[in-house]
Amino acid sequence: MEVISIPPYAPVLMESTRAIGYSIETAIADIIDNSIAANATQINIMFFPIAEPYIAILDNGHGMNEEEIKNAMRYGSKNPLDDRETGDLGRFGLGLKTASMSQCRRLTVVSKKESQVVAAQWDLDFIQLTNDWSLKLLSSEDMADIPHVEELKVNETGTLVVWQVLDRLSMAEINFDKSMGKYMDQVRRHLSLVFHRYLGGREPGINKIEIWMNNTKIEPIDPFLADRSTQVMDDESILIEGHKVMVRPYTLPHISQLSEMELSMLGGKDGLRKLQGFYVYRNKRLLVWGTWFRLMRQGDLSKLARVRVDIPNSLDYLWTLDIKKSIAVPPEIVRKSLAGIIGKISESSVRTWAYRGKKETDDSQIRVWDRVKMREGGVIYKINRDYPLIEALNSGTNIEKRLLEKLLVQIEKSLPLNQLYIDLTNDQRIINENEISRQDLVTLLEPLLSVCRNIQEKDEMLKRLASTEPFNQYPEILLELIQEVE
Repeated sequence: MEVISIPPYAPVLMESTRAIGYSIETAIADIIDNSIAANATQINIMFFPIAEPYIAILDNGHGMNEEEIKNAMRYGSKNPLDDRETGDLGRFGLGLKTASMSQCRRLTVVSKKESQVVAAQWDLDFIQLTNDWSLKLLSSEDMADIPHVEELKVNETGTLVVWQVLDRLSMAEINFDKSMGKYMDQVRRHLSLVFHRYLGGREPGINKIEIWMNNTKIEPIDPFLADRSTQVMDDESILIEGHKVMVRPYTLPHISQLSEMELSMLGGKDGLRKLQGFYVYRNKRLLVWGTWFRLMRQGDLSKLARVRVDIPNSLDYLWTLDIKKSIAVPPEIVRKSLAGIIGKISESSVRTWAYRGKKETDDSQIRVWDRVKMREGGVIYKINRDYPLIEALNSGTNIEKRLLEKLLVQIEKSLPLNQLYIDLTNDQRIINENEISRQDLVTLLEPLLSVCRNIQEKDEMLKRLASTEPFNQYPEILLELIQEVE
């Protein structure tokens, strides 16, 4: 048997790997993974769209010497089967090269460590001429032409990644300057979400980082709105080959309780419905989100359910993690555990979405509207004839009573249910759900008390209002009004 070595043809392989499928935002996120693995706390992203456009990413991590930068520029610099450090966000040893070359034809990496500055460069046009894996090691004179290299030299340690000849970004763009602004917005939102736990820096074991883009700080987007969401179940751990997968479910607040900014942050243009489901993190870096892994369908009533899943990098091989770190498929043992969690979390979402809180599910309370299930199937919504205001209005003459009943029936029949459904499923905020003022309650209270013939009836009415909407939503104000009346 004869064994021969057949190294890949450099120009063909490097051009081919450009088509792996990175977007601008996933490519930059891959570079930031390296910065976090290098213990960087400050990362600056610079876009320059005019003249000779470039994108530069500068961090203050531990930096590299000449041998380390050569290895970092090597295709397949790490074996994906090797054990990695706990905080390592890499996988195949390809991210720096494939992510960068997916967006540009010239990749330059400059790094400073132990007061030494070294630089290396992949230039696809140069490789087409040499037909070999021709990595350029830049001299001090060569480095002088690299954007932002002086900013790197000021740092004690750090690494600068520069993308030039942005052929993929500028392709078919008439106004590249405006297009770059659009790309920056995409990158900003993506990084705000993917690295939100690092940007927040609240959790133990996470070094807080700051990411700046053209001198503007990127703020974290918490997809769970953890400070306000309901955690309906305790954390659950799934043990796989001695390694833990941690699961934490959340139920978002009802849409009526969200500000416009919160709603935009949680759903963006895709809306809450599309972003429900599992959020899978690898070493606290978000990989995949807005999916139920085919364990259930995305629905309107489960749109408030989101489940955080934390996996360690030691289980990468089980999750079929791809090069871009944008696909992670749970193994069967995890799928079985997640299936049980789904039922509980979706039930909570249904309750929150359909009833907007526990108070409306309590049958002891008097509501304006009743939901009536019909024998023949389906439901109808009827105005509660026992609602105190309805009773007060119903105390007039027989003609007035008949007119009132006709009015109520007409209101019930004229409910714009189809339009309400469209507005709710499109995450439209219903403006008439604003809070009721103290004066509004006084205005409602006065006609109710006016029909009471004596103190006993008045006391009974006040007690009844304690369980009647909207008075039950404001017990302190109701108590004040009762004391005033007394």
